[in-house]
Amino acid sequence: MQADEDTTSMEVEKVLPEPKPAAFPSKPSFKPLKAHEISEGKVQFRKVSVPPHRYTPLKKVWMEIYTPIYEQMKIDIRMNLKARKVELKTRQETPDISNLQKCADFVHAFMLGFDVVDAIALLRMDELYVESFEIKDVKTLRGEHLSRAIGRLSGKAGKTKFAIENSTKTRIVIADTKIHILGSFANIKIARDSLCSLILGSPAGKVYSKLRAVTARLAERF
Repeated sequence: MQADEDTTSMEVEKVLPEPKPAAFPSKPSFKPLKAHEISEGKVQFRKVSVPPHRYTPLKKVWMEIYTPIYEQMKIDIRMNLKARKVELKTRQETPDISNLQKCADFVHAFMLGFDVVDAIALLRMDELYVESFEIKDVKTLRGEHLSRAIGRLSGKAGKTKFAIENSTKTRIVIADTKIHILGSFANIKIARDSLCSLILGSPAGKVYSKLRAVTARLAERF
């Protein structure tokens, strides 16, 4: 009887062998999809309207706009003379689908009045934006008051505008009552605040001193 108990206890003490870990298949490696494959072979379009006053400047600098878009961004571009629009479309060699939107932003920035040299930064850098607003969005002005506000924004021979541009690393276009700012998000905010102060009637000297303080703070941060 005792022998039977010993054998059963020995059987219980037997350690079962550990199961072997399951062999997983090797991780697949897929080549990155091209732009035309992401959109299932469909060609994507963008159209940018050409305002009448930018038609002649566009003719003069057409090759400066055409070359980087076609050769570097690999996007097809043409001018539709009948519709007066610049048409952009992807092609099989386009490396990235986002290039189409970058090119559209670049052309649109030129139509707003920015120089090609400044607007081309939209193709080179990712975190650049164009923000537009009107003087009446800040304060309702009419007649001579509006003219004086536009004069305060520009300054004598554009001195105030250039000072804001240089200190905030932005580019500003003042087209009648519309204001367009090209730059990074944080810099646009600083430039916009300065322009709004001028519209509301602050003297240029006060705006300069505030700009100096803000740019010094930004320089410390970065």
